[in-house]
Amino acid sequence: MVENMTLILSSLESLEGAYAPNTLRSYYSDVRAFVDWSDQRNITSFPLISSNLSNYIEFVQEKYSYSTIRRRISALRRINALLEFEDGTHTEEVYLTIRRAKRSKCLDQKQAVGINHDILVKMIDVQPDTLVGVRNRALLSLGYDFLARRSELVAIRRDDLKFSPDGTLKGVIRKSKTDQYGKGRLVFGSTRSAKLVRKWLKSKPIEIQPVFCAINHNRCLDRAICDRQVNEIIKRSIVRVKRCERPSDLEVSGHSLRVGAAQDLLIKGFDLAAIMRAGGWSDPTTVSRYLQYSQHNIWN
Repeated sequence: MVENMTLILSSLESLEGAYAPNTLRSYYSDVRAFVDWSDQRNITSFPLISSNLSNYIEFVQEKYSYSTIRRRISALRRINALLEFEDGTHTEEVYLTIRRAKRSKCLDQKQAVGINHDILVKMIDVQPDTLVGVRNRALLSLGYDFLARRSELVAIRRDDLKFSPDGTLKGVIRKSKTDQYGKGRLVFGSTRSAKLVRKWLKSKPIEIQPVFCAINHNRCLDRAICDRQVNEIIKRSIVRVKRCERPSDLEVSGHSLRVGAAQDLLIKGFDLAAIMRAGGWSDPTTVSRYLQYSQHNIWN
């Protein structure tokens, strides 16, 4: 029986260097949550027992996505192995519980609604003529062109962007969800994005490296905006375009620019492999799920 988090922390430390820091933080959070759940029920956390893991999966499936559930199972099994316990969870009981969780989540899962090019242009046009508006125009345009995740967009720095002689621009996504080793992904922006980004960069102090920095009282701050703010910018822009009452009523998210750009690439005739490269997707299932909602007649 292992109830001491000190031993678990020691096991996690042995993973340093083999996994990205974000992954290790997630693992710690996942294991901590399972230990707390076990303690509340006065049951053993480690070694892992089939019935306990099945009950835990049923407990968390109401609150978390299927991908989060899978990550938690992986974390628990990894720690169990590092503690040199036999894994007794590869059973029919656990297998069926995982399948039920998957079916439940897949049936309920809501896909991010794609923002296509026509809507993007309208979203850019409705931005106010303020410092915030200049920043948001550049952010929306680049988010679409780069097929960027929220975390990738807010992490872009001045040195990551290069303007090309033909009026476009190139960028490098240094690190992303599917690029834990930081190899980077080359991305390309349109002439529209190049113009909007140039205007924005001229509006902010050159010493501030985060491209999409926070703004307070019409003053640029030396820190990037957070992921959540990207969501808010997109939703508020859609509100202005569609004249909706509340952002919460809308089925858009920080993924919507990325999804819409992928759908537009499909309509233009690009194949799945090209779209995956452009958006940094490693799993064809994920991008295929987005593309199935594209209004695209393959016979045209």
